Amino acid sequence: MRMDFRFNFFPDEDESKEPSAHSETQPCSATRQDERPAVKRDCIKAAKEHRIPADGSEVLHNKVLQTASGLYYVNMAVVELTCRDGAHGEDIVSKSVSSHSDLIPGVYEGGLKIWECTYDLMEFLAEAEIQFANKRVLDLGCGAGLLGIVALKGNAAEVHFQDYNSTVIEEITMPNVVANCISGGNEADSKEDRKNVKPPSKRRKELEPLPDGLTRCRFFSGGWSEVSQLLLDSKPCSKYDLILTSETIYNPDYYGALHDTLAQLLAKDGRVYLASKVHYFGVGGGIYLFEKYLEERKVFRSSTVKEVEDGLKRYILEIAFQDSA
Repeated sequence: MRMDFRFNFFPDEDESKEPSAHSETQPCSATRQDERPAVKRDCIKAAKEHRIPADGSEVLHNKVLQTASGLYYVNMAVVELTCRDGAHGEDIVSKSVSSHSDLIPGVYEGGLKIWECTYDLMEFLAEAEIQFANKRVLDLGCGAGLLGIVALKGNAAEVHFQDYNSTVIEEITMPNVVANCISGGNEADSKEDRKNVKPPSKRRKELEPLPDGLTRCRFFSGGWSEVSQLLLDSKPCSKYDLILTSETIYNPDYYGALHDTLAQLLAKDGRVYLASKVHYFGVGGGIYLFEKYLEERKVFRSSTVKEVEDGLKRYILEIAFQDSA
């Protein structure tokens, strides 16, 4: 079951032209690496690691679960309702509602939605039989974390999840990962089977060790450059064999931060799989512009591994270091 969501970010644009989420604001005093004219933006959020509680099922409290593409995920509309009172420190839901926007640069970066290209990339990973076993995987700009969950179910050695907003990590990503680890996931293939699947138990009768899948996960919030530095400073610092990211190139202003994060965190012979629309109306980014940026920087090579013609054309890129095997 595919679910489409739309921004109300550019009210003067055609509603069918939807920009994406998960961006990066520039540091207050940073020098722009792409040498474009500086644009005043908010400071980026500091990096923070989020720990799963000893009783992992605690994160499912007050959550309503759904299933799609064989995975559990929390009902985001319910999360928005429970977070609307501003009790969470970021208060992103009430700010989003009051501004009539699903994207507030430097405040809320769209992680409460599941965007179309996420499903494209999930389908590609299955079709191409991408192997996750014994690999370190980063779900960058994770939102719901579905890409990382796919890697986890594929027996990845470690899966790390990053989103700009701590609210998204704590209220969306972490509950989704826990639900799939506790339940073992939903392997049903048909729509009827998915509709009839019972959610996993939200409370275990007594405290038990965390499921093996959860012990292989770490969760981070904050801007790309900040999280990257936190990971690089950790000892030992092991880089990622696979980085999965969806709809993170909608705004050219953020290409420098994304490029540098990939360059710093990808293993020498690692691969990035990036899903995006051909163009994001109103903000100017898209596949062709990002490919041109990669060519100019001369660090990575890229190739198109999947095209989706349904609606606005969408692509999946495979990105690797130029000197990799």
